[in-house]
Amino acid sequence: MKRRLYKTLTIAGSDSGGGAGIQADLKTFSALGTFGMSVITSITAQNTVGVTGIQNVDPAIIERQIDAVMSDIGAHAAKTGMLSEAAIIETVAKGLNKYRIKKYVLDPVMVAKSGDKLLENSAMATLIDRLIPLAWVITPNIPEAAQLTGGHISTLEEMEIACKKIYSMGAKHVIVKGGHLAGNAVDVFFDGKNIYHFTSRRIRSKNTHGTGCTFSAAITAFLAKGFSVHESVKRSKDYITKAIEYSFSIGKGHGPVDHFHRFNKFFT
Repeated sequence: MKRRLYKTLTIAGSDSGGGAGIQADLKTFSALGTFGMSVITSITAQNTVGVTGIQNVDPAIIERQIDAVMSDIGAHAAKTGMLSEAAIIETVAKGLNKYRIKKYVLDPVMVAKSGDKLLENSAMATLIDRLIPLAWVITPNIPEAAQLTGGHISTLEEMEIACKKIYSMGAKHVIVKGGHLAGNAVDVFFDGKNIYHFTSRRIRSKNTHGTGCTFSAAITAFLAKGFSVHESVKRSKDYITKAIEYSFSIGKGHGPVDHFHRFNKFFT
């Protein structure tokens, strides 16, 4: 019997340390049973400690990558990660519109786990104007949501307010991740009508490099496989919680999560 092939595309930066960005996305896509493809927007010299260099890819090459993938293979769902400058954002928005990618997950990557800035200040307005209205799902963490809305977020109520503000910018579904608050890890999800809380126990670990990339990639994979947004978020929350629980203590800083934790029994 011929099996169904689910195709997923990530448009993001490369992490030489393998824990975040394109590398994390492709690992997640594979772990969740989809065929992952990539469009690289930036090359970073990066490890668990920090980012020591960034080289943006020429927007013309980014456009050719999108055309190469979408004109031949296509994608059931796509996500974006690091888009560091306005010209890159414009190019990506053009590609999303050209190929009418409906199931698009926007991870508004602004700052690396190490604190290094990954989005130019001048590009913020372009991201808001060009990409948020295209987003089927947007997945900011608390600092990113605060920057997008110009507000302060320190409570669940303020997360809910931020969700609604970002929804008003044009995103169809908004999830503000609560990992930066104390207590249980509570993510707030708004679908335009109802607010939902997705709660998990907090895993005490410094090895959380690439959690945002992995979470948004998981949502992309589940959407590609036909799950609803609500169910995709729920399954992705479970997936990232386990990935953090089995994270790796490698390097001198924030280690990566285990994208293939589901298969650990086969590797022991």
